Amino acid sequence: MNEGLNIFDLVLGASLAVQLVLLILLLLSVVSWVIIAQRWLVLSSAKKGVLSFEQRFWSGMDLSQLYKEGSQVQQENMQIVGMENIFRAGFKEFMRLRQQGTGDGEAIMEGAQRAMRVAYSREEEKLEKHLPFLATVGSVSPYIGLFGTVIGIMNSFLGLATQAQATLQVVAPGISEALFATAIGLFAAIPAVVAYNRYSAVLDDVTSSYITFTDEFSSILHRQIHST
Repeated sequence: MNEGLNIFDLVLGASLAVQLVLLILLLLSVVSWVIIAQRWLVLSSAKKGVLSFEQRFWSGMDLSQLYKEGSQVQQENMQIVGMENIFRAGFKEFMRLRQQGTGDGEAIMEGAQRAMRVAYSREEEKLEKHLPFLATVGSVSPYIGLFGTVIGIMNSFLGLATQAQATLQVVAPGISEALFATAIGLFAAIPAVVAYNRYSAVLDDVTSSYITFTDEFSSILHRQIHST
């Protein structure tokens, strides 16, 4: 009695082209899962950072004291990211221009806002890192799997051509490797698509908070200029 092929035997018995397709899909899947885990840590930290810094910022603490606390954190070799980086960039430029004795309040505001825009772009770039790769894997993997499927089906028909009688035993290996390639393609694509959509939504929420804070902080700095 013939024993059924297991997955390991199926991969070893597949054609070289299908094995190459499976290897590519496996590598894409592994890299995707590494990125999914790494982006989850980064975006989760960014969300917590927004809540933590907003609580400190709106607690009524003096802005200079808040800036000094961040400087102390940097001296301890601890990284400052997210909204606090935007605050520090704007406040640092604001104080620098004021200490220069520039009387033009609009010039001071433009300088501070420009510094915050640069800091915002850098933070956004950090959060978006590797997300396009997930989108690429999600869109390309099914087609790579489909290519393996086509190769497997072609091998089945070629096997039939060499046989006097068509039997299931002849076509089964080729059909099996074709379906397996399709399955692996979906296995690589689905988590990447789900993660990309989820992380894109989180990214939009976080960057929206950054933009809102930038506008609010600009208003505070504007009032400080005109109150002195």
